[in-house]
Amino acid sequence: MTDFHPDLDLITEYTAGSLPLAQAACVSVHVNQCHRCQRTAGQLSDLGASLFEAQEPVPVGDDLLNLVLEKLDDEKPLEYAKPQNSSGTPALLQRLMRGDFSDLNWRNIGSTLRISHLKTGDPDHEFALYHIRAGGRIPEHTHRGTEMTLILEGGFSDANGSYHKGDFLIRRPGDVHAPTALQSEDCICLAVLDAPLKFTDWKFRWMNPFLKLHSA
Repeated sequence: MTDFHPDLDLITEYTAGSLPLAQAACVSVHVNQCHRCQRTAGQLSDLGASLFEAQEPVPVGDDLLNLVLEKLDDEKPLEYAKPQNSSGTPALLQRLMRGDFSDLNWRNIGSTLRISHLKTGDPDHEFALYHIRAGGRIPEHTHRGTEMTLILEGGFSDANGSYHKGDFLIRRPGDVHAPTALQSEDCICLAVLDAPLKFTDWKFRWMNPFLKLHSA
């Protein structure tokens, strides 16, 4: 059972289409698998449609009309996807991964963590998969910006609680934690950042000047 969800403001921004692409994709993966958030997003969409219909029509020129019609023929946006496929991996991630988790280019960060960066076309946000070995711990760090985390498999805990598959978390600038994967299984989660992390553990502080955002 999912216990942690995007807040109402975030789902409102997602439904309105005002979130940056990478963040919208992360929220979309959660919404497509969470009946509660699907219901909320549907209600907000209905409300938005009602407000839109209540507005007075405004005439538009031929150029704008043609532009809108062209967009209808474009490929479906990144955040659009069927909720799930036969592999059990969210369809949106399948589009980005072009394969399974085992096919990705993973970069080892120590003995317990590996990261695979995926490209969404968003130049301002890093979109990556984190694979934490069972019982493994990510060194304590703070956040210079905002981080969205969605647990895809397994789970982890930190000083604030314990989180499991489907849970959606958001960390704000200044938040400090040290996620530790559950002892029983590996944890795979999706993380979207708008600024690099900053290690607070003295053993890893030397890495901070080299931490860069992997985006686009």
